[in-house]
Formats: sequence, structure tokens, C-alpha cells
Amino acid sequence: MRANPTFSTTCPDPPRPCSCVPNNNLPRQEATKTQSYSYVQSDLDLSTLSDFMTPPPPPPPPPPPSILATTFSFFFFFFTAAATVTHPPCSSQPQSFSSSPCPPFTSTPPFPFSLTPGCGHPSFQIECSTPHSTISVNNISFSLLNYDPHSTSLTLSPRPPPDPISTCSSFHFLSVDLSASPFRVSDGSCSRLSVLRSCSRPILPNCSQCPLECELAKTPVKLLHGCGSTRPFPDQGCQDDLLGYLENFFFKMGFQVEWDEAQDSYFSSCRVCESENGVCGFDSSDPNKRFLCFQSKTTVTPPWAHVDHPHRIAIVSSVFTLTCIFLVVSATMAIFRCRKLKSQSIEEDPTTLFLHRHRSASLLPPVFTYEELESSTNKFDPKRKIGDGGFGSVYLGQLLDKRIVAVKYLHKNNQAGKALSTKFFCNEILILSSINHPNLVKLHGYCSDPRGLLLVYDYVPNGTLADHLHGSPKSSLTWRVRVEMALQIASAIEYLHFSVVPPIVHRDITSSNIFVEKDLRIKVGDFGLSRLLAFPENSSSKSDFVWTGPQGTPGYLDPDYHRSFRLTEKSDVYSFGVVLLELISGLKAVDQKREKREMALADLVVSKIQMGLLHQVVDPVLFLEGEAMEGVDAVAELAFRCVAADKDDRPDAREIAGELKRIKSRIRVLRVSHSNGSNPDVPKS
Repeated sequence: MRANPTFSTTCPDPPRPCSCVPNNNLPRQEATKTQSYSYVQSDLDLSTLSDFMTPPPPPPPPPPPSILATTFSFFFFFFTAAATVTHPPCSSQPQSFSSSPCPPFTSTPPFPFSLTPGCGHPSFQIECSTPHSTISVNNISFSLLNYDPHSTSLTLSPRPPPDPISTCSSFHFLSVDLSASPFRVSDGSCSRLSVLRSCSRPILPNCSQCPLECELAKTPVKLLHGCGSTRPFPDQGCQDDLLGYLENFFFKMGFQVEWDEAQDSYFSSCRVCESENGVCGFDSSDPNKRFLCFQSKTTVTPPWAHVDHPHRIAIVSSVFTLTCIFLVVSATMAIFRCRKLKSQSIEEDPTTLFLHRHRSASLLPPVFTYEELESSTNKFDPKRKIGDGGFGSVYLGQLLDKRIVAVKYLHKNNQAGKALSTKFFCNEILILSSINHPNLVKLHGYCSDPRGLLLVYDYVPNGTLADHLHGSPKSSLTWRVRVEMALQIASAIEYLHFSVVPPIVHRDITSSNIFVEKDLRIKVGDFGLSRLLAFPENSSSKSDFVWTGPQGTPGYLDPDYHRSFRLTEKSDVYSFGVVLLELISGLKAVDQKREKREMALADLVVSKIQMGLLHQVVDPVLFLEGEAMEGVDAVAELAFRCVAADKDDRPDAREIAGELKRIKSRIRVLRVSHSNGSNPDVPKS
């Protein structure tokens, strides 16, 4: 369905489903059809209105802590009261360095390395310094030049003494012996030394005073113990200054060492430790550096949980049973509490409270959440807007069950607009939830939320009658279809006036509020201005009207109702008469392009009928069906009676429906006779 502009007022109606905020500041004045009206009676009962508009009570104080949280706290302290907590000195979690760098590592070194005594492998203890960290092997301090985390090798260089005591060379050569440690010199470093030779006969120092230098000048590979004997290659590794090269290699370039995890029991023990979420370390006070496995998490071990406790099984079973009972009870109470709070929050909504006061919840349509309808319209995407009117915008939506619906989002830009939207909202729900007719729009549900008031209707995909009569391009409805549409509209009005107790006056029968389905059947919608013709049981008045301020759409508003403020069923009859004139002429109910005295369609067509010039305002499309012109005259006569200035001269909805049935039957007979080539006189039934 779609929304449309309506002719609204700010006055309240006496006994009706919803109320609005009365406006006592507006002067009473003679108004035209394009003005808003304000009408206030001194004897109106506003008790329901005051209850409805009363602000909700202040929110209740915050609830006490839930029983579930209390139970959890109790068992937490129960289990931890006698617990033994062990904090391991080592951590398995890598941490980046914030202030003190430790090259070549950028975070906490993994096993076997460690910065903390007693952690990691005893032979891989690191001391951070710049530009290179140091590691001690067999009481010799080495600079750690490079480390590849994807291999088992290191690049080391001995740290030279600050003041060499030997005068044999500028550096103090020392023999590197890695025996009794997990390291061995790599084959690559040994090969480099094994091919190293002097390009000329070396000038040997005094071998009695510098025996190591003499030995290295002859056999450089002896610099590193463990390389073994190699076959000489006199044509490779030629160096002019052999001892100088060795100094550079030894103290700057460094040599590569490797370790074999399979030959060291620490690594196998550490794998077992890590599989149990432990952290590897050793006993630093033990001369043999015994391996230790630290627990990485705090362990909670109550005394009765030990395996050797005599009543361990009974105690554990009892504690488990009590825990389950407390959890079940707490969860049950939490669920009931949540439901109670949710129910209270719904009841505190003034709109919902008002609806429940006037109609049983079981008789009201389903309630949707704001999130459901927001999701169904893709967050009220402007691309899904299919209508926009005075009371709200209409969006195309798809519910979770795949139903396609029209969702009306009511406007409430200010306090006055909010009150008017709330009135429209309540009225629509209470009216549509009490009626059921194939030619009336069905309300599928509603949502009353602080973020917005929403109504969910049938989605009628073929537009409105106004779209078909006045849209561009204009739809070419045949006369037979137009008569059928008029009959369906009249049937819907007859149902509201005669089958519903108390009767309902729609007050906004317009071509924009009549929706056309794909099979050209119609549905009347937009009951926001509808009114029950309810009279007090103890009233002595035999009147058939109620006092209320005029409301409706310009061009369709009953002039008698406009003048007298007396609402009857005949006000809908007038509006229906204007719709009949639209079906005959294809013209709009109000068109400012026409002359002032012909601006309203009722004034234009009535004057043409009185002058016998009806053919001047008949829709040109209908002239293509010459056999139907007699039906046009009959419908025009009926419309002429419906828009009579005096309401007593108008027919009621039941008489209108009967007359349209006779016209429809006569048109059908005429079409059959014309198709057979005859032209009999068809008596009126």
C-alpha cells in the first residue's frame, strides 16, 4: 500500500479508539477545504487521554547482583581458599623488547635460549648487550653475531681481551675448544680454514715465544678444535697476510657452530614438558644442572583433591551435585526475571498500554520488533520507499517468512506531530483488527518503539486507483472494469456501515487510498482517520451523528460535515460520489489548473450534468465503447445523488451497492446482445 496526504486537524474526537492532544489556542473560524480545523468541546471526557499521554514512571532502581554471579563467586572462593598456587619463574609467551635491546633477538628468545638464570638450556644462557649479545661456552665469552630461528646454528666470535698480554700479534689468538658442550664447529667454517694458505713463504715469528702463531701460519685449520685433519689445497685460499686474515675471520666475521638436539637429553625432555603446557628450565643450584619443567599456568589444588585423600570421590561428587543444583536454580530465576523485566518494559510503553486497555492482546495483530522491520526494509532504504504522505512513508519489506509487505513508518518530527502520529497509529490498529472484508486492506502487525511507530500491511503491487486514472502514462481502464471497481468499493463501505457494530466511518475515501491488485480487484486502506459511530447507552438523543472536527482530504470532504461538524455515514457516501466522478471523467478531484469555480471535480461535473453536457467531461477512452454510454449515464446519475449538498438527499451505501449491481448486470446483457448482432430492449431489473 502507499501513503497519501490527508486533510487533518488537531482536535480530539469524543468516543473513539485513540485521542490526540487538544489545541485550545486556535480560534474557531470559517475555513475552506484546504485549511486545518480546530474544534474543542467543553464536555469532552479527557481522562483516557490524560492517562495515555502521562509520562511513564521513572525507571526502577538497578537490580541487585544476579544469583548466578553470587553462586559463581561462592564456588570460586570455595575452590581457591585452600589452593596451592605455583608461579613459574619462566614464561613461554614471547614478549617484545621495550627498552633494552638484545640483538639478534627481537623478542624473548625461544628454548633453548634464555635471558633468565634457571630457564632454557644451561649452555644457551644469553646476556644482552650492544652491538652484540654474548653467550658463554666452556667459560669463553662469545659475541652472538647471527641466529637463524629455522636452523640449529649460530655465528660466534670470541670477545678479545681489552689489553692483549701477548706481543706476537695485535690480537690475542686463543684456541677454541667446544668439547663437553652441545656445540661443534660447522663443516662450512672448517672448510674455509682448510683451504686457507699463504701466497708466499710465510714469515714466521719467534716460534719459541709465539708457538700458536707459528702453528696457525703453517696450518690455519688448527685455529678451531674439532675440525680435524684435511688434505691441503695449495692452489686455493691464497692470502698475502695470513695471520691478519685469521684475525679478521676470528674476531669480526665469526665462525658457525651447530648443535644436535638428538644427542642432548634436554631437548627430548623439553618436548615432553611443552606437550603438557609446561616451560623448560633447569636447577641452577645443582652442579649437574638437572632439567626442570615449570607449569605455565596457575595450578589450583585443594587438599581434598589429591589422589590419596580417603574421601576424594565422595567430596568431588557432592561438590559437583551442589554446583549443578545452584546453576539450574540460578538460571531458572534469571530467565523468569528477564521475562518479567521485558513484560514490564512493554507495559510501560504508553501506546501499547493504551491498545491493551481497549482491546484484548489476543485480538490485536502480531507485534514485530523494530529490528525485524528495519532488517526487512534494509534499514528503511530510500530505494525501497514506495509511498510518502502526510502521516508517514511506506517502504517495501520482506519478512523472515519471505512474505512481501508494505511497512508504514509514521512521522513524528515534533511533539505535535508525535501526538498526531500516535493517534493515527492507535486508530488504525484498533479499527483494522476488528474488521475482515476481501476489499479492505489487511493489517499484518505493528511495532510501537521509541525509535518509531510502524504498521505492516498487505503489499498491493499494482498501485492505486489514482495512479491508473491520473498517472503517466495513463492506464486505459475499460468501462466494465471501472463499474466493477466501483461496486467493490461500495461493498467495502456497505460492510463498514452496516455489518460492523458500531458502524465505522472511513472519513478518507479517496482514489489514493484505493489500491489495485494485479487482477484489478481493489482494496480500501488507510484507516488513520476512521471513526466509530458509537453513542452512549444512556444518551436520550436519537441523533445519528457525532460531533467532531472535520477531517479528510480536500476535494473529497463532505461540505455538510464541513459546515456542521456532524459526522454521519453519509460523509463517506459523498467521498465515494467523488470517486465515481473520477471513474467517469478520468479527472482529478482537485486541480488548481482548472478555473476557480471548477477546481473541485464535484462542482465541475454537477454543473455539466445540470446543463445536459455530461459528454464534455466523460473520459475520452470510454467513447471507444459506444455500447456502454447508457451505463455511464446511470453511474453519473448515481454520483450526482451521492454528492448532493444536503446529506439527507444522498443514498446510503446499501442502496448504492444495489444500484451498481443492477448497472453491472445491464452492461453485461448489452454486451451479449451487441456481440450477437441484436439490439433488444433490456428491461431494468
